[in-house]
Amino acid sequence: MAKAATRRGGGSRTSARRGGRYTPPTPRTVKRSPRWLPYLIGLILLVGILMIVLNYFDVLPDSPTNWYLLGGILVFATGFALATQWR
Repeated sequence: MAKAATRRGGGSRTSARRGGRYTPPTPRTVKRSPRWLPYLIGLILLVGILMIVLNYFDVLPDSPTNWYLLGGILVFATGFALATQWR
């Protein structure tokens, strides 16, 4: 009986390359954030924290109110959202 021919070599699997590890291609351009972005992030986070703290110390007009607390949390969340996009 004749033995069935098996195919060896160049399969179409990407994980079977030299050493068995797939290395993704390097990107052509590297995205960079502007130099002023970390300073803006720090300022926004600081303003949000100050709004919350000054609300509780009764420094802001008509404080303590929930509106200053909500505004401080929203400003702080905006700074945090910007920080996640920093490269």
